Amino acid sequence: MHILQLCPRVPYPPHDGGALAMYETARGLAEAGHRVTILAANTPKHHQPADALAHLGPNVRLVAVAVDTRIRPLAALQNLLFSHEAYNVERFISQRLLAKLLELVLAEHVDVVQFEGAFVAWYAGQLNQALSARKLHASQQPKFVLRAHNVEYTIWEMLASRAGNALKKWYLQKLAQRLKAFEKEMLHRIDAVAAITEEDATRLRSMFYAGLPAPVSAETMASQQYGPRFAIIPASYDLGRLPAAPAPPKPRTLFIIGSLNWLPNLEGLAWFLKEVWPQAHAELPKLELHIAGSHPPADLTSRPPGQDNIFVHGFVESAPAFMQQYELMLVPLLSGGGMRVKVVEGLALGKAVLSTTLGAEGIAAHNDENILLRDGAAAWLAALRDYYHGRLPLTAIGEAAARTAHAEYDTRQVTQRLLGLYETLLGQPAPVPQP
Repeated sequence: MHILQLCPRVPYPPHDGGALAMYETARGLAEAGHRVTILAANTPKHHQPADALAHLGPNVRLVAVAVDTRIRPLAALQNLLFSHEAYNVERFISQRLLAKLLELVLAEHVDVVQFEGAFVAWYAGQLNQALSARKLHASQQPKFVLRAHNVEYTIWEMLASRAGNALKKWYLQKLAQRLKAFEKEMLHRIDAVAAITEEDATRLRSMFYAGLPAPVSAETMASQQYGPRFAIIPASYDLGRLPAAPAPPKPRTLFIIGSLNWLPNLEGLAWFLKEVWPQAHAELPKLELHIAGSHPPADLTSRPPGQDNIFVHGFVESAPAFMQQYELMLVPLLSGGGMRVKVVEGLALGKAVLSTTLGAEGIAAHNDENILLRDGAAAWLAALRDYYHGRLPLTAIGEAAARTAHAEYDTRQVTQRLLGLYETLLGQPAPVPQP
């Protein structure tokens, strides 16, 4: 099978959750004996050389096209005033990338084109039009799969709901509305959705059927008789490359890790530092907080090391090595969708994780068994007190977490689920009604 992955960035190095999810998909498919072409926007922020994925072997080919996705205030204003497209999507639209996509699909036999997230789903409509214009036989056309890492509009709705500034709230609401309209439209341009969580699959399925002229029964939705096929394919992790812990973690230490230029991560961190940490630090003076992630904002980097027992590490080369130094992983997420791959990584390392319910969405999480789920500042403070005074069964929770990761998220198992979806599409084509 030949799979073309269309990616909003080169998925290397696999340091953050999005890159890790795309990278593991390619690695898993290649190791299963399939041919993978990764067509990626080579962005200024994540620019990589042409041979960045050569280590994955001959089954993986990287085709990188330079696309400038930098946020530009004037372009954002023009988009707001004169366009109906979400600016998040518009930044990834490139005629050069589209031309390369058409060239690859028309010149080579491609079985599946997988669009890695909503920001590149725009190309599905363009590719559909180009293939239809050439009147190709159905057997000559690849199947289109949307890999739904998130339901993007829900993230911006949540951010808007908590925005204090009225102008910011209005803008985020406008962005969420445009993203919702775009995501609904794109569901009519693809053959299948590989949702990363059951919750996202439900949201997307409801969006699709809500857009049809006549009401559709729950039985019809479940039968998937028409429209895109929905499958739940979780994020995966290479459990074979887990390093052995060089030493036990330092007692009474907490850690947070994640990209620090992603708004939901910043929102959650700001909430924790304002609503939870001051009281926790006052009551539990030996407790340390360690924060890691790329692109930390100035208010974090300007903080003196150790002030209020907070240590900001910025970008770390090895997430597992960082995580193994400390005891309790924190996921104070208030907005978001999809699955936090860093949580999967933490589970695989046998870490006890304290998360909001939203932060663990999509994870096979069972409160107080393989994870700690708490919502609200009071509940988080109570959990930190229990941790500090040794009242939490960290070892048992960590062991259960590792078992869950091995049972649910190993790349080889997840790859087989993805291949099952491809084989169903290629063997049983389903008509997709147009809105």
